[in-house]
Amino acid sequence: MDNITYGEALERAKELIEKEGKHYIVTPNPEIVVQAQKDPEFKKILNSADLSIPDGIGLVLLSKLGSEKLSERVTGVDFLDGLSALAENFGFSIYLLGGKQGVAEEAAEELRKRYPKLKIAGTSVGNPDPKFDKETRKPLTDKKIDILAVAYGSPKQEKWIARNLRYLNVKLAIGVGGAFDFISGNKRRAPVWMQTVGLEWVFRLLNEPRRAKRQLALPYFVYLVIREKLKKS
Repeated sequence: MDNITYGEALERAKELIEKEGKHYIVTPNPEIVVQAQKDPEFKKILNSADLSIPDGIGLVLLSKLGSEKLSERVTGVDFLDGLSALAENFGFSIYLLGGKQGVAEEAAEELRKRYPKLKIAGTSVGNPDPKFDKETRKPLTDKKIDILAVAYGSPKQEKWIARNLRYLNVKLAIGVGGAFDFISGNKRRAPVWMQTVGLEWVFRLLNEPRRAKRQLALPYFVYLVIREKLKKS
């Protein structure tokens, strides 16, 4: 995990776009960290990222138990919005891949309203299953893309990027989870005060009760952090 603020993360993203080669950013939260403990491939992908942004208040709070504290939470939704502003300012292009049918297009339209000069290279749904990789890459193949936002949820989106980035003319890729849903307005975000105090997860749980099973990862994450702390003490 990189100890980085929202502004610093955007600066780093700009540097990666302007740098030689292809790069990718990950946005872990406690649930993703727990998933990675059981999936060596996923863990390697996360640890090999060019930038790892803490998208989870639990990461920030529990980092205080360690020697290196995280400065702040940087949500994937806010970061995609920031990347879009960055793209407009510097003439970068952005492509939205994934989400449910039509949602990427709706998110793109909303981003165009916010940033009229933003270059949207395209949108498509595709399929994160490896057997559909060639078909999913097809709409992107002949395009020069500065920023590729992939919304398949973790770990599918990170694994898709790891498998396919080499075949694409993309400078920077990032997995954005449900960001298209929130930007398009298909899902409501928590009130600002809940976001500020780190209770956005409670709002999402109340609005999406099916997420309850996923929240079971949180106590296990706390256990992992405490165990690691005791090992080092």
